[in-house]
Amino acid sequence: MQKESSYSVLLISASEKMNASLTSFMAREDYGPIVTTESVSQARRIMSQREFDIVIINTPLKDELGINFAVEITEGSSCGVMLMVKSEMFDEINYKVQDCGVFTIPKPVNTSMMSYALKMLSSTRERLLRMEQKQKSFEEKLKEIKIVNRAKILLVENLHFTEEEAHKFIERRAMDERRNKVLIASKIIEEYKNP
Repeated sequence: MQKESSYSVLLISASEKMNASLTSFMAREDYGPIVTTESVSQARRIMSQREFDIVIINTPLKDELGINFAVEITEGSSCGVMLMVKSEMFDEINYKVQDCGVFTIPKPVNTSMMSYALKMLSSTRERLLRMEQKQKSFEEKLKEIKIVNRAKILLVENLHFTEEEAHKFIERRAMDERRNKVLIASKIIEEYKNP
């Protein structure tokens, strides 16, 4: 499944040279918009105002290393997160963050490695979005079941129906009124809420 629009990117890096290089590279690869900032505190403010598909953290930053922030992002969002670290620190940092879903690459980074990393992040983003949509769908269905069950309980309590009779009553009313069961159940709940 190919995404039609480009991926939005938050680039957190204290290096102007790296920012220029990565921004230029990502623009050629059709990533955008690309927002850059140089600290975790600024990144937090930006992320409180909008969501991103990909977050790239080039360590170290002005106010902290950025490792804890990378983990924090993966725990609270469905964006792909990449941490760029000095090669001598790669093994240690990767070990700390890999189980959290942070993609780590050693610096210096060549264009083929960066291209590969961005494709991995894009793929991760798509997978997380699908999982998020499935979860929302499941939560909506669960909410609908709860509404219908609440209406059935009210019918059993007030009209002395059996559970099966209450279920058939809601289905029959939904067919007669050409509406879905949840809407009918909501109406029943309203009817008996204020007798």
